[in-house]
Amino acid sequence: MSGIQQIHEVGAKALRWLHAHRDGFRLDDSPPPEAGMLDRFKPLGELALIGKVIFREGVAGSQQASLARSLLDHAWHELLDSGHRLLEGQRREPLSPVPMEVYVPFKELGYQHQGLEAAVRLNHRLSSWSRIEVLPVRRLGLSTIERRFGLPASLPEDEAFRRTWLAARPEPWTVEGHIGYDITHTVFHLTDWGESPAGLPPEIAEYLALWLPVWLDDWLDLKRWDLLGELLVVDACLPEPTLDAAAWRGFAAAQEPDGAMPVFEGMPEGDPESVFDLVYHSTLVAAFASALAVSRSLSDLSSAASA
Repeated sequence: MSGIQQIHEVGAKALRWLHAHRDGFRLDDSPPPEAGMLDRFKPLGELALIGKVIFREGVAGSQQASLARSLLDHAWHELLDSGHRLLEGQRREPLSPVPMEVYVPFKELGYQHQGLEAAVRLNHRLSSWSRIEVLPVRRLGLSTIERRFGLPASLPEDEAFRRTWLAARPEPWTVEGHIGYDITHTVFHLTDWGESPAGLPPEIAEYLALWLPVWLDDWLDLKRWDLLGELLVVDACLPEPTLDAAAWRGFAAAQEPDGAMPVFEGMPEGDPESVFDLVYHSTLVAAFASALAVSRSLSDLSSAASA
């Protein structure tokens, strides 16, 4: 199996698993008080983001495209009740940006709810909205999602970026734990989830090109598949991606035959709902990384053929 075929198969298998386990994206009608009702909405937003990437890149076969659309229809119409559940969440927690974050990728794919849009615009006018205390990378994400929704950013994106870990280009050996995810999500926000590699400042692209191979090697050795997958996405977001063959071979080998991608080492044990909650994100990341990497590979082949 060639490199491109292997990368494509990772995404195809991940999408098949997600579709087969789509009921796992359930909402909690009686959430624990410490979690709040919006906690279960975030996976649906992540699903919509990955669906948008798959359709945007245009490298999925007809079967994959059909599965992705079926997943999105199920999430929007069945789980989110065509957006009414998001409106309910916004009314319960008027300062939460989560309904907006979940809604925007759905809206960009053609799903709309006018009542939710009106509620978000109303709450965005509250002075408390921009005062919510969040991590710098989260603030950057909120600024980008406000722009995509059509609202003025609570904090300009360039200023929000300057407050992130990655903007300072610190010592690369300090990348551990959540810092790795801070890096990946900063890149995702700057490039609009891989759509605009030019959104990376040149000095950041140079920094990542220098150190990303080291981080990929580290997380491959540690068998941290979720973070490795996100770093493979970062690689595909660079102006000149490497499409690291060793990292992709290890990532593909970690995937279960049914398409599930473990987070760390092997698959966890437990009841189906608990296992889904543990591995859905890493499996979504596998689909995301695959779509971008295949798209970049085909672009490189096309450029080489026309040179």
